[in-house]
Amino acid sequence: MLPESLAFSPLQKRQVIAQFSGGHITSDAGLLLLREIDKRCQLTEKLAACLPEERQPGKIKHDKKDLLRQRLYALACGYEDLNDHDALRNDFGLQTALNRDSTLGSRSTLGRLEQSVDRKAVIEAHRVLWERFIKAHKRPPRRIVLDFDATDIEVHGNQDGKFFHGYYDHYCFLPLYVFCGRHLLVSYLRPSNIDAAKHSWAITRLLVNFIRSHWPRTRIIIRADSGFCRINMLQWCERNKVDYVIGIARNSRLVEKAENGFEVAREIHAMTGKKVSFCLPLIYKAHSWTWAQYVVGKVEVTDKGDNPRFIISTLTGEDPEKLYRDIYCARGDMENRIKDQQLDLFADRTSSPRWWTNQWRLLLSGFAYCLFEELRQLLKKTELAKASVNTLRLRLLKIGAVVTRNTRRIRFLMSEAYPHQELFRLLYRRLQKT
Repeated sequence: MLPESLAFSPLQKRQVIAQFSGGHITSDAGLLLLREIDKRCQLTEKLAACLPEERQPGKIKHDKKDLLRQRLYALACGYEDLNDHDALRNDFGLQTALNRDSTLGSRSTLGRLEQSVDRKAVIEAHRVLWERFIKAHKRPPRRIVLDFDATDIEVHGNQDGKFFHGYYDHYCFLPLYVFCGRHLLVSYLRPSNIDAAKHSWAITRLLVNFIRSHWPRTRIIIRADSGFCRINMLQWCERNKVDYVIGIARNSRLVEKAENGFEVAREIHAMTGKKVSFCLPLIYKAHSWTWAQYVVGKVEVTDKGDNPRFIISTLTGEDPEKLYRDIYCARGDMENRIKDQQLDLFADRTSSPRWWTNQWRLLLSGFAYCLFEELRQLLKKTELAKASVNTLRLRLLKIGAVVTRNTRRIRFLMSEAYPHQELFRLLYRRLQKT
């Protein structure tokens, strides 16, 4: 039977005809790059080892490594739901990326894999992240900064652990992220009826002990906003020789201590009409604290009035301006890393009623992010070296190609008009060298 012809408006004197007869075409030919990157770093293979295997050996059709790769590669290409795999399982591009030439796992099979995840698997998955972080350095660094931050994931169903959060004004989870530079270390799901710093003390202790077991001489600095300024955590850091730069919520006593600086700033603003901003060192002791702490206050006066900000730190030898603007404010880059996962890799798709399944989905987005970080490493000294996940996806993964298969070879015939051919070839050459 001949395929139906769809006639569109003509172009000058030529007919414009469309038919569904072009053979097998994939929109994700860039998965070939992701396949080689994953093969090099063995990320999904290590992650698959964390998953329990409760299936009967004689009834297994899809290896858990293949199922995990199928899920991660689909997230990388922008397919956020398990429902998408009912069509994706027949895509030649995804099949090739998984070293398969037959139908992949269905949404039900993938769903059962996620439902089998338990607490032990989540702990082991984090160990993979930490070991990856250590191996990414050829030699122990002199100093590292661990960034802590919490965010919200809005939920709409009857998920286990959901609560209403007054600040965010909706039902949500309150996950905790920890990064060191661009390296993801912790992606930890939490209910939202807790303090923002809940469990951060315990996670800090585990992380510090793990890092020091490999790098005993590395200086460790904790960096976070005022939601993590808790005296127990600060005292633990000082007892264990861990430095910190943490925001502290302003109060009347802190503002009073900075008043002399604000008087000067107001006078300068009145004369120049421009924003005035500088930092000054302070000593502050809350009533419940056993000793006074070093605080840096940012004095800022604009047309809208005073804008005081404060941080507390053990880095007393640093210049206050450098400590606030160069060290503390640099934590803003971490928020871009969270956006990569929340917005572009669908970490907010926590729609399962089961707690550990939602925690696993959060981690899957984190591991997909790690694959993109490996891709960014290969893109050094190119225009995409610091590109967002969405930009990398659109330019390097979402490539249309006709796929032909026979007994001798599988060919991906990409468009001659693909605008990033040279960059694609550069990545290919760099992958071949490694």
